[in-house]
Amino acid sequence: VAGDKVKKGTLIAQPTGLGANIFSSVYGEVAEITENYILINADEVQPDEFEPITGETTLELVKNAGIVGMGGAAFPGNVKALSAMGHIEYLIANACECEPYITADDGLLRTSPEQVLKGMQLLSRVLKPDHVVLAVEDNKQEAIVNLQGLMKKYKGIELRILPTMYPQGAEKQLIQAVTGRQVPSGGLPAAVGCAVFNAATVKAIYDAVYDGMPLIKRIVTVSGEAVARPGNYRVPLGTSFRDLLTAAGGLQVTAHRVVSGGPMMGVAQYDLSVPVIKGTNAVTILGYSNRRAIPAPHCIRCGRCIEVCPMHLMPVLMYKSIQGGDVADMAAQNMMDCIECGCCAYNCPACVPLVLAFRSGKQRIRDAAAAAAKK
Repeated sequence: VAGDKVKKGTLIAQPTGLGANIFSSVYGEVAEITENYILINADEVQPDEFEPITGETTLELVKNAGIVGMGGAAFPGNVKALSAMGHIEYLIANACECEPYITADDGLLRTSPEQVLKGMQLLSRVLKPDHVVLAVEDNKQEAIVNLQGLMKKYKGIELRILPTMYPQGAEKQLIQAVTGRQVPSGGLPAAVGCAVFNAATVKAIYDAVYDGMPLIKRIVTVSGEAVARPGNYRVPLGTSFRDLLTAAGGLQVTAHRVVSGGPMMGVAQYDLSVPVIKGTNAVTILGYSNRRAIPAPHCIRCGRCIEVCPMHLMPVLMYKSIQGGDVADMAAQNMMDCIECGCCAYNCPACVPLVLAFRSGKQRIRDAAAAAAKK
């Protein structure tokens, strides 16, 4: 009625027949109501429609949206950003995705490159780095062309095209490739002035800030020789592997192994009812032609695992310490620096399950440290 105060967006009229609702476009007071119009005297000062987005506001939005590292680690995004806030030189968006079979980030950069770049701008305002780099391997040609066409609009971001190699997408290896710096043993990227975020995480930050969309879906690569229609699928979180496999056309040959992740760093699953979670970037289904196993494998001390370890560790000695059950020796062998890339296991002629052993050993080290802290 006349004299009522209204806000921008207030419903002021509803149709009695065919028509549409009408809303106030200003803050003010209703002056007159007729059959043909509603007159509103606008307030002289109109409140801002949107609050300015500060670094703290962005981190709060990231927290509320449930955003985590989507490259597999699933570490809370707001905590990671807060720990790097104001004291890093390099912000690196990781789109290298070097593991075989996985192309989820490649698909993301082909379909939503500008959203990734805008997400990087948001993170840059929060972290205030000297350099902002989007790292992509050179086998992603279509994505690179898309990004190169956009870079003039985003002059503060450098597109760094790296040679394709494994495991360059691992955080420490990527930092060295981009900056030449080496993260110290037991250290975090912040120790060398760097912060690394997966490209999908950056896109999720864009969704949260620009669209108010929490992290409820992600791109997942469904591939492997056993899959009828391999490809990238945008999947609601919580979707079972069984339903995802059905969407990909089911199996065309008998499956030997279903892996959450890729063939090098992924974890084999025993139940297809397992759900897609925030860190699930791929489901890889391998046939029996990929089977590689030796009953009761034993280390033959050939040294191939040492030659291929990207962290310059001694896997043969790490495995020996696990067999002996000596937790102190496991820690002394720098087992916690293992990135579980699978290079050692892939090159082992005896098919020793080295990565599985190292995961177990690292957990034993963590358990021992936790028990010591309680004393």
